[in-house]
Amino acid sequence: MTLFKQWIDVAAAHGGDAAYLEDAAGARKLSYAGLQRSTRTWARLLDRAGVAPGARVAIWLPDPLGYASALVSILVAGRVAVPLDPAAPPVALARMIEVARPAAVVCDGSSGLPPGLPVLRPPGPGGAEVPPGPPPAASAGGIFLCTSGTTGTPKGILLSADQLAHVAACVAAHHRLTPADRGYCCLPLFHINAEVVGLLATLAARACLVLDGKFSRRGFWAMIEERQVTWINAVPAIITILAMDLPEVRPPSRVRFVRSASAPLPPSALRRFEGAFGIPVIETYGMTEAASMITANPLDGPRKPGSAGLPAAAEVRIVERAGAARADGLGQVRAEGLRERYRRCPPGAIGRVQIRGPGVITGYAAGPAGAIDADGWLDTGDLGHVDRDGYLFLAGRADDVINRGGEKIHPREIEDFLLAQPGVRSAVVVAARDEVLGERPVAYVIPAGPEDDQLEEALRAACAAALPRPKRPDAFYLVRELPLGPTGKVTRGRLRELAAAAA
Repeated sequence: MTLFKQWIDVAAAHGGDAAYLEDAAGARKLSYAGLQRSTRTWARLLDRAGVAPGARVAIWLPDPLGYASALVSILVAGRVAVPLDPAAPPVALARMIEVARPAAVVCDGSSGLPPGLPVLRPPGPGGAEVPPGPPPAASAGGIFLCTSGTTGTPKGILLSADQLAHVAACVAAHHRLTPADRGYCCLPLFHINAEVVGLLATLAARACLVLDGKFSRRGFWAMIEERQVTWINAVPAIITILAMDLPEVRPPSRVRFVRSASAPLPPSALRRFEGAFGIPVIETYGMTEAASMITANPLDGPRKPGSAGLPAAAEVRIVERAGAARADGLGQVRAEGLRERYRRCPPGAIGRVQIRGPGVITGYAAGPAGAIDADGWLDTGDLGHVDRDGYLFLAGRADDVINRGGEKIHPREIEDFLLAQPGVRSAVVVAARDEVLGERPVAYVIPAGPEDDQLEEALRAACAAALPRPKRPDAFYLVRELPLGPTGKVTRGRLRELAAAAA
C-alpha cells in the first residue's frame, strides 16, 4: 500500500466530507471521500482500457479541478501520470508525447493530439461514472515530466511515488500544515511545484487546497478572505505585482505565510511586500529533479532576505571543479575512464550547487546523462554560496554568467541593485555580444510608473556611483513587460536574442 493511499484512507475515515480541493472560480469541490472513490474508479477504468500498472498516462485537461483530480487518482491507482500543458501548441505537445511515450491520454477531445494515441475520457472529480471496485494494489506509480532546462535538450524525469511522498511530507512538516490549513495555488498543474507543494503536501496534511486557473491582482485579497486561505503558494512575479499596489481590502490576518518558489525573489520586493501586508514570505529553492523543494527558510526563526534558506528535503553542497581523476585506477587514462573531481567551497565562495537525497533522481529517464555522479550528487546547473549559518544564496544559472573580457559577472548582483532604485518595478540583466570584450551586460527594466525619460539617466548615474565599471550595464532598455514562462520565470534566452538584434 502506498503512502498516498494511506493518507487518503485516513482522511476519508476521519472526515470524508472535508474538502480536499476547491475551485476558486466557483462552488465545485472534491472531498476526501470523493477522492477515495475517484482513485478506485480510475483504477477500474485503467484496467478496462488495458493500461497496465506502472504504465504512463498523459493528462491534457483545461479545468484545474478535473486536472488535479485525474493526476492524483492516476498516481494512487499505480500508474505514472504525465502532466501536459493544456495550452501547449501542437508542435510542443507532440514533442513532449514523443519523449514521455504514454500508453494513453486523458482529455476531453482528441483534436490536436498526435494520431494513434488511445484517448480516455475523465470520469469526473467524484468518480461517479464507473462503479467503485476493490482498492488498487500498490505498484510503480509516479509522475513523468519533460523539461528542456536552459539548453533546450529534452530531458525526461521520472519521479517515483516514494520520492514524491518523501518531499510532500517534508513540505507539509516544514510549513507546519495541518487539517485546519487552506492553501491557495494558481500555479500550473503541469509543473512540479503545484503538483508536490500544492496537491501532494496538502494531501499529506489532510488539508484543503483552493485551485485557481490563473492569477489576477484584481479582487485577489477579497478572494483570499472569502476562501479563508491560510497560506499562499506563489512565485516572485506574483509577489512583486502584489507589492506594487495597496490592497483593496485589508489582507486577512489568518494568512500565515506566502511561499515563494521557482525563481529568486529580489530582497527589495520581499521588503515591499512584507512592509505593505505584514505577511511573512518564505523563500524556497527547488527543481523538478528533486521533486520540488530542496531548501527553504524556516517558518519561525531567522529568515534571510535573498536567501533560499536551509536544506529542507535534500543535502546541498557548493563545489568547484578540481580537474579529473582516473575512474579505473589504470596507468593509462582513457577519456571514458575520467570523472570530474570537485572540492567544497568555503562559506561565502560562489560555486556550483549540487544536491542529493531521497527525493532526488539518480538518472534521467530520457535525454542526456552525466549530471549525476557515482555518489548520487546531482549538478543543478545553478551557482551560489552558503553562509556560515548554512543558508543558501543563489547567484544565477551557470550559463547566465556574463564573461566580460575574462571577468565573470553574475547578473543577480546587478539586478538586485537596480531593483532597489526608485522608479524600477522589474529588472533583468543579460549578456550582449561585444566585439572586443566578448560579452557585456545590458539591462531590461520595467518602470514602476509611467515611462520616465529621466529613468535611464538616473540608473546610469546610480550604477556609476556604486558598481565597479565591468558590472555597469552598457545599455538600458525600458520595456512594458518581460518574456515569462508558465511558472513566472523570465525567459532569459529571449532577452539575449533581443540584445543580439539590438547590437
